[in-house]
This record gives sequence, C-alpha cells and structure tokens, in this order.
Amino acid sequence: MDEQTARPSQDRQLHATTTPPSRKKRWVAIGLLAVFIALIAVAFLRPHHKTGMAGPGRHAQTGDQPTPVGVAQVKTGDMPVVLTLLGTVVPITNVTVEARVTGYLMQVNFKEGQHVNQGDELELIDPRPYQVVVDQWEGTLAQDSALLAAARINNRRYQTLLKQNSTAAMTAVNQEYTVKQYEGTVKYDQAQLDAARLNVMYCHIIAPVSGRIGIRGVDKGNYVTGGSTTLGTLTQMQPISVIFTVPQNELPRVIDRMSAVGMLPVQAWDAANENRIADGTVKALDSQIDTATGTVRMRGIFPNEDEHLFPNQFVNARLMVDTLHNVMLVPSNALQTGPNGQFVYVVQPDNTVAVHLVKIGIASNDTTVVVSGVKPGDRVVTDGTNHLRPGAKVTIAADAPAPASGGQ
Repeated sequence: MDEQTARPSQDRQLHATTTPPSRKKRWVAIGLLAVFIALIAVAFLRPHHKTGMAGPGRHAQTGDQPTPVGVAQVKTGDMPVVLTLLGTVVPITNVTVEARVTGYLMQVNFKEGQHVNQGDELELIDPRPYQVVVDQWEGTLAQDSALLAAARINNRRYQTLLKQNSTAAMTAVNQEYTVKQYEGTVKYDQAQLDAARLNVMYCHIIAPVSGRIGIRGVDKGNYVTGGSTTLGTLTQMQPISVIFTVPQNELPRVIDRMSAVGMLPVQAWDAANENRIADGTVKALDSQIDTATGTVRMRGIFPNEDEHLFPNQFVNARLMVDTLHNVMLVPSNALQTGPNGQFVYVVQPDNTVAVHLVKIGIASNDTTVVVSGVKPGDRVVTDGTNHLRPGAKVTIAADAPAPASGGQ
C-alpha cells in the first residue's frame, strides 16, 4: 500500500513541474502570432494612407501632388496610307539545271554560289560518243546525197529519151520515183545528223540566264542520266520580286490608285518589321481573289543591287497606296481606350486634364490620324496616363521649352 500511495504523489509532482513551462511556450507563440498579424496589417494599410487613392478622394493626390506627365501637341500634316502585308521573296527566273543527255560529267566550270552570266558554260558531259554518231550520219548523208544526185541525172536522161520516144514510159516514171525516194532518204539523214549535233550541243551545259548558281548536285566524274539528274539551280537575283497578298477590302483603293498613277511604291522590311531592306515598285496584280483567304496576290519588283533580298525569305511589304494631306496627327501612345471608346487627356490652361473622346483614322509609324475630338495645338498626354483622372493637376517636365515647340 505504501507504493500505491507513493505513486500518485509522484505523478502530481511531475505534473506540477511540467505544466508551467508548456503554458509559457503557448503564450509566447500567441504573442508572436499577434505581432505577425499586426505587421501584415500595417503593411496593407500603410500604402493607402500615403497614396490617398481610397474611393472618391482622388483630389487628395491630384490637388496636393500634381502628376508629372509627358505631352505632345496635335499637329496637322500629311499622312501616307501604307498597308503592311506579309510577303515572300520569289525570283523572277529560277532555273533547275538538268542533264539532257546521258554520260560522264567531265568538267564543272563554276564555284558554288558564284554569279554567272547568260551563255556561260557551267558543266561538260563527255561529248565523244555523240560526236561519233555525228560522224556516222555525216557519212550516210554524203552517200545518200550522191545517190540522189545520180538518180536526178538519170531522171533527166530518161525524160529526154521519153520525149524522143526512145525509151518506155514506165522506165521514165520509175526513175522519177527513185529520185523522190532518195530525196526522202537524204532528208531523213539530215534530220538524224541534226539530232546528233544537238546531243553534242547538250553535252555543254550553258547558263540560260544570269544569276547565282547554287550548290552543285553532281560532282565531276559521275555518270548522269538525261532528264533525271539535277546538276544545280540557277537563280536570277537582280532584279527580284516579292509576292504579297492584299485583303479584298483594300482592293478597290489599290486598283483605283494603280489606274491613276500606273505603279505603286513598295518597301520590303525584315520579318521583325524593324529594318527596311529595299525599295521597289508594284505593277502586277493577280487575276482572281483567293476564296480561302479573301486576298489577292501582287508582285513587287526590286532592283536588289546589294542582294539583301534572298529567295524564299519572309518579309513585310509596306505598300504605299495614297497620301492624306492636312490631317490632324497625334502620337499613338496618347490614345486611351475607355467604356465609351477611345479618348485622350488634353492639358487645360490651368494644368488640369480633361477627357476628350476622339474618332481616329489610319495609323502608321507610331502616329495616328484624328478625325474629330481635338484641334490643332491641343496638348495631349503621352506619358504618365496611368494615374490620371478628369480634373487632375499635372506638371509637365518640358514646360519651359513648350512655347518654342508651339511656334513650330
């Protein structure tokens, strides 16, 4: 019994010694959590007190602290009507050089990527077998020509004898047909000789146009087959063309302008539409609209003297259709979009801003035509529009030189 009474007393002592430290830890954890929540609350509430953007109290910011902005004046000027269209560089002439006769390739007279002129010999196929055939047919033609000459002499003799009643009529007629037979034979021999000479000529691979010769298809010493062996590709580089597509909506304007001036200027820009590559003109319009895309193809011709346009290259074609004169122009970054449409912030004489709804026209090169809503000389905000509201005060960093720009 002494042991049983001793155990409860020991348990009470153990509970008494462990309880106070656990309560302290719990209170420390609660305190740290409270501090953490307080810091979060301060972090969220502090910006609202500094910016003053809570609800309708916007004038607390705009009235006491004007917003710095950048501005630009509405000006009048000329605006080119330019269509930016996706195009592909296509050679005017692109020739696949193929062997027309069969034989061993004896010579390759060009370097890959070399510029060649029309009429230059590019390659030579062994012409000796074909020259032998030429010699054979020359001999046959000479033989049959001699037989024809003899037959004609005999025919004249028989015709004379026939008139003198010194020979039978059948003999004279047979001799006439003999002459015609030899005439056909000689004509056949001449055709075979011409064909043999043509094969000899085909052994000399001649450049049909001037341009750049590409990678060779067959090395010297290989056996090539006529009609099935590609020896290389010859591409005309100067001039070169760009094929691009025009939406059918713009087609009437393009056709009217081409009818009035004959040709339209076009520029080729790189795929990123950042650098101009070349200038050219457009004269050709396709004969039908592609029903799958609703576009019509056009071909622009470029001199390409520096050869910066390369076949199959993707470019952006900028087609100048027309020019609008004396229109109002604003920077495109001044335009904002709201529930009622596009608008601009116009700086008032008291350095506050007002919202003007605008109707815009075409845009090009970061400049947009404004049809209505502003007038020339108005100052529109181009930078710093994120925190503006109607009636907000602004400060313009370039206020000092503003009168000079207005004079311009």
